[in-house]
Amino acid sequence: MCISTGAADFSGTIVYCGRREHPEHGLIHVLGYQNTAVNLAEGPNAMVLHVPAAGRLTERHFLSAGRNGDVLQRMVDAVESVAAGDAGIAWMGAEAETVQVFEHDVYTVLLADDPTAVPAALGRVPVHRRPRLDPDLSRFYAEHFPGHTFAVCCFDNADAQRAKPLLLWYPPLDPDRLTVPALDSHTGGAPDLDAVVPVDHWVLFSSDQAPDGWGAPVEYPASMRHRLRAFLPGAVVGRKYGDGLALRNGDFSISHRDLLEGDLDRVERLRPGRG
Repeated sequence: MCISTGAADFSGTIVYCGRREHPEHGLIHVLGYQNTAVNLAEGPNAMVLHVPAAGRLTERHFLSAGRNGDVLQRMVDAVESVAAGDAGIAWMGAEAETVQVFEHDVYTVLLADDPTAVPAALGRVPVHRRPRLDPDLSRFYAEHFPGHTFAVCCFDNADAQRAKPLLLWYPPLDPDRLTVPALDSHTGGAPDLDAVVPVDHWVLFSSDQAPDGWGAPVEYPASMRHRLRAFLPGAVVGRKYGDGLALRNGDFSISHRDLLEGDLDRVERLRPGRG
């Protein structure tokens, strides 16, 4: 479950979206994304994520997992444990560049409001991580995801197995709908929106407005930095999609009201429209 700029195989994906009132940034959504990548391209590759953010994102919106590379797995473990038991803002800084390029964990990240501007910025990516970007993929994003931010996370073959989870926060386009990017295309080209694709991943959600006793409590190490902990949920709900399951291509989305009711049957497979 991922879009890549070249041939690749992704498995064991965990995606997370949480809604919370942050003491500094106000109402935000937090996106978490992690998988095991096998790069099948001859050269470097990249994952592409479309983020429904209201306003311009910068490097400061990416959170470092530090020594807590298992943070998303801890959420999965919490959900699995509960399931087993139940079996009976203000924007800072000067005018930014059209495409921001920076290092984050094993990735060189290109962050852009306009996906068609990304190809011209690839020369700023180190050669050993610089992928080839199909123009059709850029056009697809520009046509189907207006108003989104695009993160192109470039990696080389040696990096692919060492990645920690990507974590980033953002003011959401729609505060009352939580959506995780889940479109699938591993060929480097634009995804086929009519395709039925196999899935192998966990989808997790949270809200700090949930009532007491809601969801599965998540345990974090006492050594976790306070800055990271302030973005993470106390409890999550989620579901595993896999075991031979195939679904129509699209993202996963749920309304905040349905989430608070704990009704994961209301999770939708969301297909993009046209701008």
